[in-house]
Amino acid sequence: MADSSAQTATTLPATSLHAWHTGLARAMASVAEPGFGERLAEALNCLVPIESVLLGLECKGLAPRPLYQRGIPTEYREPLIERYYARGYMLDPFCLALESGLAEGFYPLSEIAPDDFFNSEYYKTYYLKCGSVEDSHYIVDLGGQRKVSLCVYQGLSGARFTPAELELLRAAQPMVRELIRQFDERGGLARCLSNAGPSSLHSGPPAALNQQIRDAFMNFGSEVLTEREREVAHLMLRGHSAKSSARVLEISPETVRMHRKNLYTKLDIGSQAELFALFIDWLTR
Repeated sequence: MADSSAQTATTLPATSLHAWHTGLARAMASVAEPGFGERLAEALNCLVPIESVLLGLECKGLAPRPLYQRGIPTEYREPLIERYYARGYMLDPFCLALESGLAEGFYPLSEIAPDDFFNSEYYKTYYLKCGSVEDSHYIVDLGGQRKVSLCVYQGLSGARFTPAELELLRAAQPMVRELIRQFDERGGLARCLSNAGPSSLHSGPPAALNQQIRDAFMNFGSEVLTEREREVAHLMLRGHSAKSSARVLEISPETVRMHRKNLYTKLDIGSQAELFALFIDWLTR
């Protein structure tokens, strides 16, 4: 725990450092309580001004579960719930990375997302239109195929964290990790989920969410699209460029573009925006 304070001490003024330590003390005192998420968010806000926070539980093979949120404007809450905690999470880079075995740590979106994600319709719809330019996540491994994700972003101003702010948040990762583990071990996490029953805490035999996600993509348009065209559509929707898709599928970028053209024709659409709208409508009906 001392490592985090040592790294921030050279960067923070004394008043901010005092507020950070005071916030940490309050968070430590609340690890057995359902209100821990709020205390942790308050502590991090002393380190770096953070406008929006979303804390969630990720269990292998299961949909993610919300634990706490703050600073999300009312008009954005429903799209965000739809994006991550309903079936829309199937296109979220962090959810997909976690299901594929992302190690615990601190990750800005740009370190996780596919190469063309920031031009994707998913990003435009569920990030930009919800007030987020780029979020960052603390990922904490609790064991038993469970992880906690703490998402922080500037959702009111629509700004990005500066490089210096990101470094401060990254330096706090050992402390955040230990506090969240104590939140689990001391019973605070269980109390957060008590209304949902104990089965929500452990996934049991994993239900292969990764396979469920792939099946969803591969069933989309199955009446008219070939398997390869569905694979290309899958990668497009996730934010891969033609070059990146070609690398994943081990084909040429020109072949990817040909498949894109064919699937557009078969689905009677003319843009990625229309493809995205068709997929979300199919996914959520």
